[in-house]
Amino acid sequence: MTILVDSHCHLDFPDFATEGADKIVQRATERGVGYMQTICTHISKFDQVRAVAEKFPNVFCSVGVHPHHSNEDSEQTTTAEIIEKSNHPKVIGIGEAGLDYFYDFSPKEKQKQVFRQHIEACLETGLPLIIHSRDAEDDTIDVIEETRAGAPLKALLHCFSSSHAMAMRALELGYSFSFSGIVTFPKSLEIQQTAKEIPLDRILVETDAPYLAPPPYRGKRNEPAYVLHVAEKIAELKGVTPPEIARATTDNFFRIFDKAVR
Repeated sequence: MTILVDSHCHLDFPDFATEGADKIVQRATERGVGYMQTICTHISKFDQVRAVAEKFPNVFCSVGVHPHHSNEDSEQTTTAEIIEKSNHPKVIGIGEAGLDYFYDFSPKEKQKQVFRQHIEACLETGLPLIIHSRDAEDDTIDVIEETRAGAPLKALLHCFSSSHAMAMRALELGYSFSFSGIVTFPKSLEIQQTAKEIPLDRILVETDAPYLAPPPYRGKRNEPAYVLHVAEKIAELKGVTPPEIARATTDNFFRIFDKAVR
């Protein structure tokens, strides 16, 4: 069986509390999802994210603050705090962090401030930056480029659903892209076209579970086992076989998140 990786899910979220992470991880593993990364969205809740990763040998985690929570977590969010928590052996990435102007749950300047702290932590540690960007395309790229000031930075645009223009700009800058169930939706024509054009060595797959379940589960709670359907759609768009996509996206994951051990 060819192994897949769900590069971005949220196993600590309450949506999984009733069934429990054990069954979710087991079901994913049985369907060929050999590895998962559970993503931190509140630095104040990092301990519970880390606990999930510690429980399973095939689950890694990140540390970071989602832009929605930039304001409420700002007291605890410093570059030094992010770096200190990233020292844990299970932490393989920093984020998800970025800018979200769709809801504006946190003030834009506060979002930018906290985003810069994550970028600085990546520059210090060498860990990849896991980017959340919604309705903030230009500012997202500009903040990254201004903060890194030419220094090497691995960056992954998670759950890519932005414009084709942003994809081409990010591609030129050397960033990678993770596609979620959104790419399987019938109306996601621009995202599908973008996926066709991005080189396969820049592509990862994810669920963003418990959100964005692909067909035939759309409208239901998502889970890592369903990343198989995302991979199948990418294979269709690329005109290759699902095992080829699995091999490529798994290799890409371990190249980008090179702290992770297979």
